[in-house]
Amino acid sequence: MVTCFYRRLSHAVAIACAAGFALAAEPATAEVTYKVLSFDDLEGWEEDDHSAALTVFQNTCRDMDDPDWTALCAYATAQPDARIFFELLFRPVLIEDGNKALFTGYFEPELSGSRQKTSRYRYPVYAMPPEARRIRPWLTRRDILSTGVLNGRGLEIAWVDDPVELFFLQIQGSGRIRLPNGNFIRVGYSGANGHLYRSLGAELVRRKIYKPHQVSAQVIKNWVRRNPIDGRELLFHSPSYVFFRNVDQVPAHKGPLGAMNRSITQMRSVAVDPKFVKLGSPVWLEKDGKNPIRRLMMAQDTGSAIKGAQRADVFVGTGDEAGRKAGRFRDPGRMMVLMPIQRAYALLPEDT
Repeated sequence: MVTCFYRRLSHAVAIACAAGFALAAEPATAEVTYKVLSFDDLEGWEEDDHSAALTVFQNTCRDMDDPDWTALCAYATAQPDARIFFELLFRPVLIEDGNKALFTGYFEPELSGSRQKTSRYRYPVYAMPPEARRIRPWLTRRDILSTGVLNGRGLEIAWVDDPVELFFLQIQGSGRIRLPNGNFIRVGYSGANGHLYRSLGAELVRRKIYKPHQVSAQVIKNWVRRNPIDGRELLFHSPSYVFFRNVDQVPAHKGPLGAMNRSITQMRSVAVDPKFVKLGSPVWLEKDGKNPIRRLMMAQDTGSAIKGAQRADVFVGTGDEAGRKAGRFRDPGRMMVLMPIQRAYALLPEDT
């Protein structure tokens, strides 16, 4: 089973956690193979916006300290022709580990909130108290929210108007809070209380309120809102609790911080498994399904459920509409990593 609060999860996995679906945490092991392709082998390569991709690459390439990447980054900052830059200095490599390709989407939730507690904004977004780091596990969700143990300690980053959205923000691990004046507070994962997540969806099925195929994140949210007393108890069913930190150093118009501690970009950044893909690398994604994607993206994030050579999670954007789009991503396809030429050919067997 996937542990559902230690790192940012894909939207599909967040829904699965909430609904109680079983997901494999690790793919089956098999021999890893590498196949060097040409750019002619990439479907849709000529039609992509290579300049947009180069801009996203420049955002994190300066953090790649290997000599060959340092040289590439220096050239990238000289504003070369984007398509020629990638074709001249990289080769696409298909990395496979015996597992089927799976491409999902994730997003940054946006909640309504305030810096002060009001009659509308009553639910606190807490920073992590020191004792929660020292004592493992610490208090349960019910203890934290019912005993007043955090009251008066100045740990409130903000107050929001919806405890259900706050619960799902904790599953997602980061998000943005829109203030009444139109400004934003951006929050990121700081830590958790050390208790495992317990599925709300599975509990609703156990109570015979829903059948397994009926449960989704939206169904859970709607049920809690229609049943505020029982809904509050349902949220207490999961003892895990996530604390946040303020990441306001990231401007509101930019995306949230990824694993490289840089802002990620809507529909140009992906989360990958760093066991197979070096963070910062360009990747060519060919996602099939109802809404196919053929696009050059950058591997700038990771996730607890993103395991495997052909596994990627596309950052779809911020807010409810992005969340709906991300929820529709669960498709096959293939992904090629663009590697510096010398590195690409060094992966091939000597007799090739």
